[in-house]
Amino acid sequence: MKPVLLALRALGIGDLATVVPSLRALRRAFPRHELVLAAPAALTPLVSGVGAVDRIFPTGSFVREPIDELRWSGPRPDIAVNLHGRGPQSHRALLATDPVRFIGYARPEAGWPDGPEWADNEAERVRWCRLLHAHGIPADACDLGLEAPPPVPEWAGAVVVHPGASGPERRWPVPRFAAVARRLAAAGHRVLISGSPGEAADAHELAAAAGLPPAAVLAGRTDLGALAALIAHARLLICGDTGVAHLATAYGTRSVLLFGPVSPALWGPPPRRRHTVLWRGPQGLERIGVDEVYEAACAQLAAAAGDELTTVLTARPGDVRDAAAAI
Repeated sequence: MKPVLLALRALGIGDLATVVPSLRALRRAFPRHELVLAAPAALTPLVSGVGAVDRIFPTGSFVREPIDELRWSGPRPDIAVNLHGRGPQSHRALLATDPVRFIGYARPEAGWPDGPEWADNEAERVRWCRLLHAHGIPADACDLGLEAPPPVPEWAGAVVVHPGASGPERRWPVPRFAAVARRLAAAGHRVLISGSPGEAADAHELAAAAGLPPAAVLAGRTDLGALAALIAHARLLICGDTGVAHLATAYGTRSVLLFGPVSPALWGPPPRRRHTVLWRGPQGLERIGVDEVYEAACAQLAAAAGDELTTVLTARPGDVRDAAAAI
């Protein structure tokens, strides 16, 4: 039986995406271990694209509340790694599995004084790589890519607008999203609206205000696997600071991201031309205007068209005229 490496990250979509570099680093450092990720079972479609995790140990989702216990039912872990938080609750939950070795940030009140000190103002993807570096495990904080799922043909190549976010302070007003979507549709782009079941009402309101048909609303109609396929094969994603923004980074999908109140320096993508990040400070989400979002979207779409033409020029020189006409 292989020794177990148990990593804890019982959170959401974006939270998982930010620890992909750390999971891969652990896989490289401990190739003979069974790497078990304690995380919500709903995240399985994304975990399979990491290429580092052997299996998920299902947990609840502890996005809004601290984890109370892990209820681990496997053998004593050889290594337990806290990629969930600074503790003390998450430390205690993992330490209760009685691991031979524990990797986590220093938290004396949880019974763990060892490890590096936690830093509040640190990019999330960097935070967990720093933890591993401190324990002699090299990790690349930009190693964020996920293997893309197969496309859904009727969705591929669309502009995806995702108005929802985990809290109202992160949500750009629906009428502004609708204004951008209307202008993009008028310019000939196919626009789809994504979201969770709880965001379906806003998505339908947005579609109606933008003049889009009800079939353009996918909110509440996709599981995580289908949502991942939608984002992975979209031409562009427009959204706030939410989980699907991290999917765009993971799949290399062009995006326009509207941040507030949290700085994109903490939760945004690495600096890449494929992602336009708009931020006006902690209280500045309302100051982001329709025109600048639309202009940023048009710039990314123009760049996407250039990507498509370059691909044809490289792969099939004889099809340049047809490709230019299609673009």
